[in-house]
Order: sequence, then C-alpha cells, then structure tokens
Amino acid sequence: MTNLTLKACAVFRHDRYATEATGVVIDEASQHYARCSVHITPTLRNAKGAVMGGVLFTLADLAFATAANSECLEADSPLEWVTSSSSIEFLSQPKDNLLIAETECLKQGRTTCLYLIHITDGLQRKVAVVSARGAKISQ
Repeated sequence: MTNLTLKACAVFRHDRYATEATGVVIDEASQHYARCSVHITPTLRNAKGAVMGGVLFTLADLAFATAANSECLEADSPLEWVTSSSSIEFLSQPKDNLLIAETECLKQGRTTCLYLIHITDGLQRKVAVVSARGAKISQ
C-alpha cells in the first residue's frame, strides 16, 4: 500500500457513514486518482433485493473526496475540496457482491474540479457512472 493510500485511509476513517455503516474501503490513492470498493452485504440491499442507490452514491463520493483531496493528503494539510454537485446514472445491477469505484479527473483547477467516477462490479461490468463537481473551501 502506498504512503498516500495509507494517509487517505487514516484521514477518511473518520467518514464513519462510508467506512463503518456502508463498509467502503480505500484500495488505492494517488494524485487525482482513487479506487474504492465495497462488498455488498444483505444490509446494503433494498426491499426488492437490489443494491440501494445510496450505496453506489456513497462509494462514489468517498472515491471523489479521496482523489480531489490527494494533494492535501500528500502534504498533510487540511482537506480543501467538497462536493458541490453530483449526479448518478444507474446502468445495471451488479452481477456479484463487489462494487469498485475508480475516479477520472477531468479538471482540477484553483477553485473547482470535475471528476467522473466509474462504478463496476467484480466482473468488470459497468454498474453506474457519477459526475462530481467539487469546490475548494477556505480554511
């Protein structure tokens, strides 16, 4: 595990909804990139047995936060980037019990950023795509 990945795990363990309630883990972090995953448990399913949409959104949001704040994490400085808007397109239900989110940085400017987060299952089938815009907050 890289040093940046270890730092991201240490900082975002305080995001207790994502890490404890949902079970999302940060698998990899590098500059403007993150890969996060979650194992689908029965508590993450809705009344019809499908994965709750909020699980996918939470997975994508933690991946975004990790990638967008990668420079802050590397410099051991306070987190500066928050989600200002996001949208999700559900493409299909996963065919196994693993979800993986990977970020694609489209822009990381001085005050705004834009990422796509691709969510696949463990069989590499596309499950959802999230567009997340971030804003830099002043400390």
